[in-house]
Amino acid sequence: MRTFSAWIVAMLLLLAGCADTRMRPYAQPSVPARTAWANSASLPLSKTELIVPDWWREFHDPYLDGLVSRALAGNFDLAVLAARIGVADAQIAEARAGALPTLDAGAGASFEKSTGQPFVKQFNLATQTNWDIDIWGKVEKGVQAQQAAFSATEADWRAGYLKLVADVSTTYFQILQFDEQIDQQRGALAKNRDILATYRAMEQNGLLPHTRVLQQSAEVNRLGTDLIELQRLRALAANALATLIGVPAGDLHVAPGRLQERVRVPEVPAGLPAQLLKRRPDVVAAEYRVLEAYDLTGQAKLAQLPSISLTGRGGTSSFALSTLLKSFTFGLLPSINFPIFDPGVKAHVHTSEAQTRVAEQAYRQTVMAAFEDVENALVNLDAHRRQRAELQQQVDQLRLVATTTDAQRKEGVVSQLEVFETERSLLGAQLALLANQQQILSDTVTLYKALGGGWPPVEVADAARH
Repeated sequence: MRTFSAWIVAMLLLLAGCADTRMRPYAQPSVPARTAWANSASLPLSKTELIVPDWWREFHDPYLDGLVSRALAGNFDLAVLAARIGVADAQIAEARAGALPTLDAGAGASFEKSTGQPFVKQFNLATQTNWDIDIWGKVEKGVQAQQAAFSATEADWRAGYLKLVADVSTTYFQILQFDEQIDQQRGALAKNRDILATYRAMEQNGLLPHTRVLQQSAEVNRLGTDLIELQRLRALAANALATLIGVPAGDLHVAPGRLQERVRVPEVPAGLPAQLLKRRPDVVAAEYRVLEAYDLTGQAKLAQLPSISLTGRGGTSSFALSTLLKSFTFGLLPSINFPIFDPGVKAHVHTSEAQTRVAEQAYRQTVMAAFEDVENALVNLDAHRRQRAELQQQVDQLRLVATTTDAQRKEGVVSQLEVFETERSLLGAQLALLANQQQILSDTVTLYKALGGGWPPVEVADAARH
């Protein structure tokens, strides 16, 4: 018996030595290095290096704060991501259960009658337990893979959270922009209707040709059409905001406001590329998926090693229920499975290694996209800030021209048409300045999002090394 046991142990060690189960230590996939952002020097950076978790409060708009709170509580996309975290957590327990013994029990009866033979009844009870002993840590490696998947799912939720807050903020800013545009458009429409009434009176007195009246009437129609379009866009933006906060489209009423009075442009948040890789949720999720693939590869390699299982059986049978429990039979059946030639096991190792390479490339792709997001946000923000200075000068100059032209009209030096053209140019410049304000706010939101929102840094590491 001792000789047989020693032979079994020797075979286990021999087969374990033949299988290639080596794994390189886990390391974050390499990516091109960055030391600083190219366009941050010309922008006013915030005093703190890290972004505060409730960064949207930097816009100093209580109504926006309320919308964000409602969205975080009621958005269904975010609820789906949260539910997936629960699934990933349950899958950890499911993977861990693979190392535990199983127990089955059953009862049965048979009744048989043959011609010329007496009626035969038989009753039985049976139980069986099976335990696959995880001597190499294959099951534990699978548990570690599920833990990495759970962490990736958590990071997905954080990314969804960050996207939701950014979408609520930018949509709200668009609504305020439309409100201010609608207000300016209504003012311009009212003024041009007054001009049209004046032109019609002048036409009746023979002081103005009919073509000038038609021209002014067409301008009133154009302004009316533009106003209807702005109201349509405002309604669509409100519907989008309603969906974001989790209420049916059409049920949300956003009180009209003025973008340039209600929302303050904050300082630009600061951030370094090294912090970005640990703080941005989609990058963290991508690296956790690399770790998950790494652990699954380790599990596939450990599947090449022999496995030991114990099977215990017990039961009783009798021709009468009254004597069923008077005698029992027990048995213990240890077994060893040697995967000497199993093409599927080898193929699964190659598949797992290939999937790891895919996860690594996906991580690099995510990192490169993150760098681009930040750079684009900085470029847009810098350009729109510089454009604002030009637009403000344009508005100031056209406002002075409009005032001067109107005074000259009253003195009869210029015509009403020249006044109209000047005011139309001023309205266009004012609308461009308003759109620029909304772009700066949206660029700032995009930069907050691109830099990781305010989530703390996350260090992704192999659980086996801790």
